[in-house]
Amino acid sequence: MSYQVLARKWRPATFEQLVGQEHVSQALINGLDQDRLHHAFLFTGTRGVGKTTIARILAKCLNCETGVSSKPCGECSSCVDLDAGRFVDMIEIDAASRTGVDDTRDLLESVQYTPTRGRYKVYIIDEVHMLSTSSFNALLKTLEEPPPHVKFVLATTDPQKIPVTILSRCLRFNLRRLLPDQISAYLKQLVDSEGISAESEALTVLARAADGSMRDGLSLLDQAIAFGGGQLAMSDLEKMLGLVDHEHVVAMIRALGSADAGALLSIVEELVAQSRDLETVLVNLAEVLHRVTLVQCVPGYRDPERSDWEAIEQLAESIPVEDAQLFYQIAIKGRAELGLAPDPRTGLEMTLLRMLAFRPADGDSTAAPGSVSGNLSGHGADGNRPTASKKAPAASAARSESKPVAVSPATARAPARNPGDDEPHLPAQSPAPPPDWVSLLQELNLSGQARELARNVHLKSRNDDHWDFAISPAMRYLGSKSCVSRLKEAISARVGHPVNIRLVDEEQTELQTAAAIDAQKVRDNMSEAEKAIDDDPTVKSLKEQMGAKLVEDSVQPLQ
Repeated sequence: MSYQVLARKWRPATFEQLVGQEHVSQALINGLDQDRLHHAFLFTGTRGVGKTTIARILAKCLNCETGVSSKPCGECSSCVDLDAGRFVDMIEIDAASRTGVDDTRDLLESVQYTPTRGRYKVYIIDEVHMLSTSSFNALLKTLEEPPPHVKFVLATTDPQKIPVTILSRCLRFNLRRLLPDQISAYLKQLVDSEGISAESEALTVLARAADGSMRDGLSLLDQAIAFGGGQLAMSDLEKMLGLVDHEHVVAMIRALGSADAGALLSIVEELVAQSRDLETVLVNLAEVLHRVTLVQCVPGYRDPERSDWEAIEQLAESIPVEDAQLFYQIAIKGRAELGLAPDPRTGLEMTLLRMLAFRPADGDSTAAPGSVSGNLSGHGADGNRPTASKKAPAASAARSESKPVAVSPATARAPARNPGDDEPHLPAQSPAPPPDWVSLLQELNLSGQARELARNVHLKSRNDDHWDFAISPAMRYLGSKSCVSRLKEAISARVGHPVNIRLVDEEQTELQTAAAIDAQKVRDNMSEAEKAIDDDPTVKSLKEQMGAKLVEDSVQPLQ
């Protein structure tokens, strides 16, 4: 007897054997047991999730010689022939190869005849969305009012292409993609029954490679068993699928975080030498970056499908949030463009180098490292706040080597005291009040989320080694561990010695933060622009003489 592939040998024969489609099987079981079955069904879902299998089980339930039931006997001649696919009253049609209206008319002519052997004639039309418009029109009337001995079961992977007139005549069930845990559990049951030696990690990898399709999982298992000579080993699976070791992906992300192009190219060279699938490299890279971002945005996040979350947490602390987002975007873009590259290795290397070339800038790249402005007043000579793109004057840069001292207005106006005054003297060195944080922020080497944190806090107090910042509860999500650490490092580099910082929740309606000041400036500029338009003589004339109206959203201040 010839070998029967696992996907056919292990096709479910009853509703109880179905995996992951309980919402469909339960509805059909209740309909069969209560004799409340529709005459037309539509099963939708991706490939390999059980659409045709459920249609065959339904046909067996309707034609079992013991009677209509959700639990066919499986032993009568009708059940045996239905399982073998040779039951004369179960007509399976591939709509992809029979799209013409003449094919549909030939099918409908046979509908009027009673079943030859069974209780019902069951028409299973696979990939029904491939039918032509004329074929759908020819099917409409029969599908709405078929003879009592006929049941239609339609299956499709693309329900969007089916006319709404057909959809309205069918009972629709959406089959779900199977989870990796569901597929791996079924594969484990299969290999145990077949007496095949299999590593649990290999079954998990196969389940993930199946991408939600049980049929793909069984086909991959068949291939892996043949590749491994009758057993399933992880080492054989890596060669067969060109899998990329998780450690290679982790090392790649660390090299990206440290901007080590040489290490990246060395990893690629090693993967090429091992004949790994380079497209899989970008897939795995995007997957790990996605999980890294989940941990960064939702600390303590866990997904039961994976167990290596401690390694993911370490990566999440080693790279900034904005870098992870950028790397992910470039990875998926690079995968889409891999076929356009001269060869896969070139495409992978250029994608990785692009991540380094376009990572977020860390301030003004033209300024010398460590050069800062000594002006902490918040305004330049022209009355405007200095921006990060302006270089600090040489004299200011020279003065920045000494620690800046800010003087409060009250101290500057206070009269000098005589030694004979009754009031006690002030200490010789009182704690310096907070400097202008908005101006100081421009001199810090910050980018991405850390910069947004700095723009949305207000400096309450400081001394030599401790700075307290107020932050509104609405912006507390910016204060992640990595962002606070980067802000601390930037301030320490600016003042020339280590400092500790603390975020304190402030319930005020609006703090005087850099972000709030910038937003107010935008609003003021917009108000001035709107007033200038309203006061313009031409605009006034058009309004008075022609009833013109100003489109408010079109007003933009001059840049």
